[in-house]
Amino acid sequence: MTKKMGTTQILGIVLGITLVSPQLLNAYAVAGATEIPVWDFGFAQVEMIGYQAQVLPAILAGFALVFIEKFFRKITPALVSMIVVPFCSLVLAVLVAYTILGPVGWVIGGWISDIIWAGLNSNVKWLFATIFGFVYAPLVITGLHHMTNAIDSQLVASFGGTNLWPMIALSNIAQGSAVFAMSVLQKKNEKAQQISIPAMISCYLSVTEPAIFGVNLRYGFPFLCGMVGSSLAATVSVSFGVTATNIGVGGIPGILSIFPQCSAS
Repeated sequence: MTKKMGTTQILGIVLGITLVSPQLLNAYAVAGATEIPVWDFGFAQVEMIGYQAQVLPAILAGFALVFIEKFFRKITPALVSMIVVPFCSLVLAVLVAYTILGPVGWVIGGWISDIIWAGLNSNVKWLFATIFGFVYAPLVITGLHHMTNAIDSQLVASFGGTNLWPMIALSNIAQGSAVFAMSVLQKKNEKAQQISIPAMISCYLSVTEPAIFGVNLRYGFPFLCGMVGSSLAATVSVSFGVTATNIGVGGIPGILSIFPQCSAS
């Protein structure tokens, strides 16, 4: 993000590292922690919690860094810019991240997970699942699919399991199957096979980008077929109450993360 917005990439990397520092309480351990450590500044206390698997705090902190760095570049003389700008930008961005943006992002992430959980347990959960299964592959194109890891983690921490992850695994399988269909249709095209077969295997093992960008989007129709298949599979998955113990490997190996029992409804 810092690269796209024209600021220093290394500062963004350092800021990201500070958000997951091992000196902080791991985000995955918050639910089971009996006591959360704090920084005590006298007039205020800030919880020492890392932001592992938290997408929103990292995005908000990145935006803060971008604007802070641009501000200091405007007001700092060129003679001392190399020292003053990185130091002041990073220090202020870290402070803002831990005191304001991180907690806000955590709360918003909690709200999103609550909404998704409510949708997956509502009277129209089949509709919610149908829509999610259909739009997940396009989310992969935008990169927003990474946010689902944070939602899955929140669901596991709050409710002991996630029925969002099985739908993601099924979406991987659906896109991989679309590639497999193209491979069958193009079985006499050796060049196409060299692309399709590795992409299909990769997709079945959870990495969908080669299949989506290398094959399905190129032809268009396979991508849409994968979305439809994912949508139908997600509907069946949620209708039978399929739930994962935690985030695991997507695609076919995703079955290893599934609770053995399910509750049809």
